[in-house]
Amino acid sequence: MTSAPIAAVTGAEGFIGSHLTEALVAAGHRVRAMVQYNSFSSYGWLETLPADVLDHVEVVLGDVRDNGSVRSLVADAETVYHLAALIAIPYSYQAPHSYVDTNVTGTLNVLEAVRHLEVPRLVHTSTSETYGTAQTVPITEDHPINTQSPYAASKAGGDRLADSYHASFGTPVVTLRPFNTFGPRQSMRAVIPTVIGQVAAGYHTITLGDLRPTRDFTFVKDTAQAFLAVGTAPAATVEGRTFNAGTGGEISVGDLVRLIGKVMDTDLDVTEDEQRVRPAASEVMRLVADASRLRAATGWAPAHDLEQGLAHTVEFFRDPANLARYKTGVYNI
Repeated sequence: MTSAPIAAVTGAEGFIGSHLTEALVAAGHRVRAMVQYNSFSSYGWLETLPADVLDHVEVVLGDVRDNGSVRSLVADAETVYHLAALIAIPYSYQAPHSYVDTNVTGTLNVLEAVRHLEVPRLVHTSTSETYGTAQTVPITEDHPINTQSPYAASKAGGDRLADSYHASFGTPVVTLRPFNTFGPRQSMRAVIPTVIGQVAAGYHTITLGDLRPTRDFTFVKDTAQAFLAVGTAPAATVEGRTFNAGTGGEISVGDLVRLIGKVMDTDLDVTEDEQRVRPAASEVMRLVADASRLRAATGWAPAHDLEQGLAHTVEFFRDPANLARYKTGVYNI
C-alpha cells in the first residue's frame, strides 16, 4: 500500500493556511505544516483543528527567511503551498524591511529549495492588491500591476521571482492570486471580522476606515479549494501561469456593513477612525475578479455566496471561546 502524498504548507498556522491544511487532509494528503518559530511553541489556528485532522499533520517550527528551515520542510514533498507572508497593509507602512525579508527573500528561499530538491509542484500565493485600483473591470490576470503599498510591492516582488524561476529554470510553479478572502479565523486587521467581532462583543457603533472602496469577497473554504485545484491540476494546464481566485462580485465597505447588520439582525452605526484610513494614493478603491482562467483550467468555482459565507463567519465569532481570542476594542493593524 502506498503512503499518502506529502503536501508541505508554509504559513499553515494562519487563517487561510489552517483551512488549506484541513482541505488537504480531507483530500487524502499528509501535511507537513510550517509554523513560524516562537518561544511559546504556539501552533496558531492549527491548535483548534479536530484531532482526526491533526493525526495527518506534522507540525514543524521554522521560518521561510531561513534556508535550512525551508529545505527541511519541502524535502520529499509532492507539492508545496507557499502561504507564509506578512499581510497587514497598515503595518507595511511602518516596517517595510520586514515585508521584503519575508515576502521577497522568503519566497526566494522557497523557490530555491523547490528547484534544487526537484519538488514536482509549487503553488505560490499572490494577492489582488498587486493590481492596485482597477483600471478595467473585471480584473483579469493581464491587468497592469500597480503596487500602492509596501505590502503590495513585496508581494509583487515574490510574484516576479516565481515567474522568473519558471522561465529560467523550469521550476514547476503556479501562482494563485486570491481576492479578498474572509471567514472563520481571520484576523481583526480585515474589515469583515472587524465589523462582526465588534457586534459580537456588544458594540452597536462600529469603528472603520473609508467606506467607499469595493472588494470581491471570497469565502475561505472556496479559496482553499482554489489552492487544491491548482496544486493538483495537470502540469500542462497550470504551471508557469497566474490565476485569479474570486467570485466576480463586488460590494462597497458601506454596503457590506449593512449586509452584516442584516445577517446579525442588528442596526449598525458607523464612525470613521482616521488612523484606519490609508493614505489617499495608497488606497485601492476597486477590486473585482475575473476568475474565468482558473475555471477553464481546473473547473473551480466558489460554492458559497457572500451572505452564506457571512453567516458561517458570524457563527464562528458568536462562539465566546473564539471571540475571546480577539481584541475587538482596539485597532488591529
